[in-house]
Amino acid sequence: MAQFEKLTAPTQGTPIRFENGQPVVANNPIIPFIRGDGTGVDIWPATQKVLDAAVAKAYDGNKTIEWFKVYAGDEACDLYGTYQYLPEDTLEAIRTYGVAIKGPLTTPVGGGIRSLNVALRQIFDLYSCVRPCRYYAGTPSPHRRPQDLDVIVYRENTEDIYMGVEWEADDPVGQELRKHLNDVVIPANGKLGKRQIPEGSGIGIKPVSKHGSQRHIRKAIQHALRLQGDKRHVTLVHKGNIMKFTEGAFRDWGYELATSEFRDVCITERESWILGNLEQDPNLSVQANARMIEPGYDSLTPEKTTAIDAEVQSVIDAIGSSHGNGKWKQMVMVDDRIADSIFQQIQTRPQEYSILATLNLNGDYISDAAAAMVGGLGMAPGANIGETAAIFEATHGTAPKHAGLDRINPGSVILSGVMMLEFLGWQEAADLITKGLSTAIADKQVTYDLARLMEPQVEPVSCSGFADAIINRF
Repeated sequence: MAQFEKLTAPTQGTPIRFENGQPVVANNPIIPFIRGDGTGVDIWPATQKVLDAAVAKAYDGNKTIEWFKVYAGDEACDLYGTYQYLPEDTLEAIRTYGVAIKGPLTTPVGGGIRSLNVALRQIFDLYSCVRPCRYYAGTPSPHRRPQDLDVIVYRENTEDIYMGVEWEADDPVGQELRKHLNDVVIPANGKLGKRQIPEGSGIGIKPVSKHGSQRHIRKAIQHALRLQGDKRHVTLVHKGNIMKFTEGAFRDWGYELATSEFRDVCITERESWILGNLEQDPNLSVQANARMIEPGYDSLTPEKTTAIDAEVQSVIDAIGSSHGNGKWKQMVMVDDRIADSIFQQIQTRPQEYSILATLNLNGDYISDAAAAMVGGLGMAPGANIGETAAIFEATHGTAPKHAGLDRINPGSVILSGVMMLEFLGWQEAADLITKGLSTAIADKQVTYDLARLMEPQVEPVSCSGFADAIINRF
């Protein structure tokens, strides 16, 4: 059994364990929770009340959650001492019980660790950040048709610039590295010409690995396989037209995974064009098919047209019988889009997308932009998932000026709880909360952040009142 310095674990309940990256859940799992700083004092009790009520109603007492309070952020410092933002007790609890949920946490200032959220992701190797963005009818939105957006952003958590390998502009080690790059590494490359990193530059390193990319994209494809119809769709989002060997490699490794490990259940966009053309005209020649999938085919060099012809023939030979005759339409579609293009496409044609698999920085921007379209971060849940642990979390900040006033929107943590219930396999309880929350919003039983944006404005309910409104609509 785990040993704790200042905590007492529940005497009832069963730890969640993981097998092949999937949770094995008893009917009475022990789940650590971190209340959160600032408005965590309001939103966690509201969330726990909703989760417990949904589980009780869905399973008539046959399933329960044994909650285990653990500490992080400012509340941890009060108990464990100055700068003890993330005590070992909390880490041991998550290691032991596998799944946790938390409210918003303060980013330490003046000491301690750089970011509690990033630290938790790195310590437990929670390599996929999952951010669903969907619209609940009645939620105020700046977008004209927010109901068309229903996407899940899979954001890689452990690589890219958030790895934090960087040096300040006046750091002597960083300047030594700059000099080495200028004098040795850049000239030796042979493709970078006379480029130089200017003196006085801060330097950051952006690592993107095949292993890290593919394990993350694997999670996205596995999620798509649980969906139906057009939602079986994974888009690799990247800036590979510029960063060819990091972002471009992410795209290439994603396609490699889809066409090897998931070959029997995946189709790439380009392959679908080839098979679709052949289904429209079974007598279509390879060259005619190539001409249809490649703009400017007739102006290409003979070497390039030969390569495209060979690509078409290889697709027909490899998957014509297994994926052809429309069978590919039931499979997971894998395509890719440039990151800046996706920003405008989720606004102009959001219905065309389902799961967006991204690297870290792109996913950060895109998930917040998508959340804004459907009502803001107050309605945006999140999860961080790895092979042996998962942490579900609010995606917004602590908003300390609103703490203790029973007025903040608990929707982000409540919906993160819905994600947690789905992760446990408790779909019936998750569906009750989704129904209750969407109906409460449609009935204009909402907290002040949403009420003030409704036209005409409505009288807001309290944070705890919103929880009651959800439960009353199960």
